Amino acid sequence: MLQAENLTKYYGEHLALDSLNLSLSEGEIFCLLGPNGTGKTTTIHLFLNFIQPSKGRALVAGKCVGEHPLEARRNMAYIPEQVAFYGMLTGLENLAYFCQLAGKHFTQAEKLQFLARVGLPERAAKAQVRTYSKGMRQKVAVAIALARDAKAMVLDEPTSGLDPQASNALSATLLELKSAGVTVLMATHDVFRARETGDRVGIMRQGKLEHVMATNQITAQELEAAYLRCVQDVGTAV
Repeated sequence: MLQAENLTKYYGEHLALDSLNLSLSEGEIFCLLGPNGTGKTTTIHLFLNFIQPSKGRALVAGKCVGEHPLEARRNMAYIPEQVAFYGMLTGLENLAYFCQLAGKHFTQAEKLQFLARVGLPERAAKAQVRTYSKGMRQKVAVAIALARDAKAMVLDEPTSGLDPQASNALSATLLELKSAGVTVLMATHDVFRARETGDRVGIMRQGKLEHVMATNQITAQELEAAYLRCVQDVGTAV
């Protein structure tokens, strides 16, 4: 569903992403771990076609995002670190608006059902988004992805600033997406959530994907140790 083929990005002489090769299957959750500046966000921006690769290509459902941007966008949803909606509109109204932009139309009951699936009850759905927490805004974004029937979702530091309860709720929502066959690529610093939620975890170091581990074959302590070694190596190199 998501593929990177020798994906490389230079900013001037700085190598931000070095020959990334990665393949994510349908319904897989893949977590990218690594310190700031190791290429996680660059990877996500390349899949979203926000920036152009220096070499290689990113593919969504077999389509190169640079050559078929509209098709790739139809199949993919994006949740940034800070989710922005129209604050004076309700969660329900925001969902309806963004679905209409995508050519999707639903009854009131269907829209409420999408929001309920991600843990946003009707009372909250009918409140203005300006009153929402970050976790609630994320739920609206995921509900929009479900309504649009997105096949893949990319998230950039989604647990940043969330309390443990909201972080746990996000993990449950991602597993809901997985059960619906949605592929998830998530950049994060949260070693615990990566281990608990992801099927595989990749550790980035200086623009390279250094390690890829299946979460059912590694303990949380082993993953944390591998991540800390990476952080220490980066600190030594700087």
